[in-house]
Amino acid sequence: MSKYGIGQPVLRFEDPRLLRGQGRYINDVNLPGQTHAVFVRSPHAHAKIRSIDIEDARKAPGVVAVYTGHDVTADGLGMPKANMPRRRPDGKPMFAPQRPPLVTDRVRYVGDPVAMVIAETLTQAKDAAELVNIDYEPLPSVTSTEDTVKPGAPAVWDECPDNISNHVERGNKAATEEAFRSAAKIVRRRYVISRVHAQFMEPRGTLGTYDPGEDRMTLYADVQYPHRVRSMLANSVFKVPESKMRVIAGDVGGGFGTKGWQYVEHRLTLWAARKLLRPVKWTCERSEAVMADEHGRDNIGEIELALDKDNRFLALRLNMLANIGAYIGSDRNLLTPFGMIVTVLGVYKIPTAYLDVVGVLSNTNPTAPYRGAGRPEAIYLIERLIDDAARELGVDRVELRRKNMLAESDLPYQSPVGPFYDCGQFEKNMDMALELADVAGYKARLEASKKRGKLRGLGIVNAIEQAAGTLQPEYAEIRFNPGGTAALLMGTKAQGQGHETMFKQILHERLGLDPADVQYIDGDTDRVAFGMGTMGSRSTVLGGSALFLAADKVIAKGKKLASHLLEAGEQDIEFADGRFKVAGTDKSVSMKQVAMAAFTPARWPPGFEGGLYENATFKGEKDTYPNGCHICEVEIDPDTGEVQLDRYSVVDDVGTVMNPVGLKGQIHGGVAQGVGQILSEQVVWDRDSGQLLTASFLDYAMPRADMMCSLEIKSNPVPTKYNPLGAKGAGEAGTVGALPAVMNAVVDALAPLGVRDVAMPATAQNVWRAIHEAKGG
Repeated sequence: MSKYGIGQPVLRFEDPRLLRGQGRYINDVNLPGQTHAVFVRSPHAHAKIRSIDIEDARKAPGVVAVYTGHDVTADGLGMPKANMPRRRPDGKPMFAPQRPPLVTDRVRYVGDPVAMVIAETLTQAKDAAELVNIDYEPLPSVTSTEDTVKPGAPAVWDECPDNISNHVERGNKAATEEAFRSAAKIVRRRYVISRVHAQFMEPRGTLGTYDPGEDRMTLYADVQYPHRVRSMLANSVFKVPESKMRVIAGDVGGGFGTKGWQYVEHRLTLWAARKLLRPVKWTCERSEAVMADEHGRDNIGEIELALDKDNRFLALRLNMLANIGAYIGSDRNLLTPFGMIVTVLGVYKIPTAYLDVVGVLSNTNPTAPYRGAGRPEAIYLIERLIDDAARELGVDRVELRRKNMLAESDLPYQSPVGPFYDCGQFEKNMDMALELADVAGYKARLEASKKRGKLRGLGIVNAIEQAAGTLQPEYAEIRFNPGGTAALLMGTKAQGQGHETMFKQILHERLGLDPADVQYIDGDTDRVAFGMGTMGSRSTVLGGSALFLAADKVIAKGKKLASHLLEAGEQDIEFADGRFKVAGTDKSVSMKQVAMAAFTPARWPPGFEGGLYENATFKGEKDTYPNGCHICEVEIDPDTGEVQLDRYSVVDDVGTVMNPVGLKGQIHGGVAQGVGQILSEQVVWDRDSGQLLTASFLDYAMPRADMMCSLEIKSNPVPTKYNPLGAKGAGEAGTVGALPAVMNAVVDALAPLGVRDVAMPATAQNVWRAIHEAKGG
């Protein structure tokens, strides 16, 4: 039985179904009489709309309806808004422009939706969309983050001429300034973190339907937070009770944060379905995705480190510009990097710090959480800075880290900018990684590369992230059937991480249930009572803990029935390995037998409430802090600038490991996303015209198999005491460490040539340019 328990290398139960093509993604869902929607999007980054002529489109074959923002406004559809308390640097209230479903007066980025065409077939809808005639008056635009606050920059909104929406401060400004005044040495750098797009395998989609008999709307969508989407739609958009709204998310072909919630297509397909009394389906085209979706990252950090004469860290100061795009449709657009930048102090003892993150508006898509959601940016900044400080001061980078690292005896540790690190073995992680990566043999590999005319670089990074936030709880329910099998209902939402396998392992560990006897259910607001969804490495920590507590309730009720079945006192009943047993005897019954008896009234003791279905909601007491050490080696061709990953090693601490196979998969995937951002990925607009230049895979370069190398991964788990599983979370850890590890290796390889920095992404062109600029070319 234990082969399915916590810590066992169980292969994923969901894979056979998915590999056979039996998954149920949004495009697999079709309803009788459904229509198809296409959105007409702005080709301009910034323009006034003089007029919208939809008459020719309305007359096109198969067209059912053509809608503009005026139709939406006339029906009184609501708009979600940001509620986080924020202010501008000048003390004025935050400027947070809401996002209209369809724009009526002024478009503010390439892809801004202006009209919605609905037809009998997708082809007819596409043809009709070409007939929508919109008269634009182009306006000056600003897409580059650094340009947004320059004097004379075009205003994205006239009401906010300086393009500054809000700012967030953390730490003690006065104490930090005093520490810098007394410092023996100060190292300053400016790091640009480029904008990226999630590029999930399944582009977004939605299918809205309305039942007039029940006066009820149902949305099928590939979202990460079904219950929160229902709440947003019911309360903020349609102003109806939540009982009038159902959201169903089946299999999701990748989310990475970008499929969270609050997309206009959700409300528009439902709204149109209610008007037409027919289902309305929209599927995003791959070439449309970069225009239609929210993006990630895109910020500039000016960061300073103060050191004493012995190279001990005294203080850190960060001023960051964060590009939040053209709209703030909800609090979601304020989450990164504002909330998670607090781990910018890393695993180091820095007595005081001051962080100021300014959110700026631009003529670009809104930004929102993308794998790591501010955590990779934070570790990128501190780990790049420590490497640069070591070079500038002429000291060994490993020893500089070791000298300033938080020791195990320092924990628990309250960071001066917020995080509370409860446990970890940061130095041990680094020592294990140095051995795993054979850093001792690096010099020999460096010489071998030189003989081949190549440059070799080594990147060493200590990563930590704030995960499983305590603001929102999570839900789990165990519902037994009369035959002794069970349904497991989770408020989290899987997007390919292997939730079904992991949660069944927890259930097996606690109750001894055969995974084949358990039905896994998530993503349906009618079937699952409650849930906050999946993001921020929270599913195992919060969802798994809720499941743990629900299992406790099952055991407690089961003991009452088992004591009656075994003719013993309830206090004498023990439960282990899936069986209730009379202590000190061989008398026992299985969980399955007890579950079956729970539905057989003749077998109940007096006063027993029949049935066996228990639920629990878990809210964490403290955030968790997954951490680890990443070491990367690259080889660079100085003639072409081509970068090749040669070696990559990770030692991770995600607390209790649920499934080592699944964990390695999460680390592999996270590292690949980090590698992709550093070596190839970037959303780019023409700086002058605001035109999007990377709308397809011909221009947006995804990481390829030949870009990766073999990964060596080891775990050094230090369980946290703040949840019953001891779990810390793993979904984002790979990306958090990968960004700085790869870039540090690239810069280390180029440093002997005089290169101080490389523009992200470190494409062959950018690396070649950095080499030649260092040579004065």
